Amino acid sequence: MADIVMQQFVENTKAGVIQASDAIFSQRFNDPLVHQVVVAYLARSRAGTQAQKTRSEVRGGGIKPFRQKGTGRARAGSIRSPLWKGGGKVFAAKPRDYSQKVNKKMYRAAMCSIFSELVRQDRLRVIDSNVIFFSEPKTRELIRLLKPINWRTVMIITNESNRNFELSARNIPTVTVCTIRTINPVDLVKFDGILVVDSVIRSIEESFI
Repeated sequence: MADIVMQQFVENTKAGVIQASDAIFSQRFNDPLVHQVVVAYLARSRAGTQAQKTRSEVRGGGIKPFRQKGTGRARAGSIRSPLWKGGGKVFAAKPRDYSQKVNKKMYRAAMCSIFSELVRQDRLRVIDSNVIFFSEPKTRELIRLLKPINWRTVMIITNESNRNFELSARNIPTVTVCTIRTINPVDLVKFDGILVVDSVIRSIEESFI
């Protein structure tokens, strides 16, 4: 079983460790696979709404702009020609889907690889579920709790949405709160440290085994 540090919010001390499945938290880091899944996730986020007009789609150009001979100018048949300002594009960009196919097995393997590497680097720690229950939104209180941790950016993963806790973190640019249903490989790689509520560990094991 893999040992994950339990974070104590007093002078950055460790409250102990919890046992987690080796199948998720003790895997070899597969760099090519993680790279492929991260690139695929970012590609899927692209809008792909670019649109340019070809010469057949540009408005106007029904008449020849000037006569064929006698002007001294190069011959032209339409103002919609790509050679003219305001004319159509030769290879016009069109809306497209940038998404890449990633099998479920590949995605799960990549996520397990990321979780394992986070544990090895001590960038994933577990917190008690009572820590995230705020009676009212208090940004100052959350800043005080996170101050002992020497991470520049932090993502906190909870099992379910907690409005007061989310409102407390919303005004802190270096802190992001998400639920187990919204985690993704890009965020796991991007943040300096991940704080996971103790009940989330079991949810992760159920989702990725």
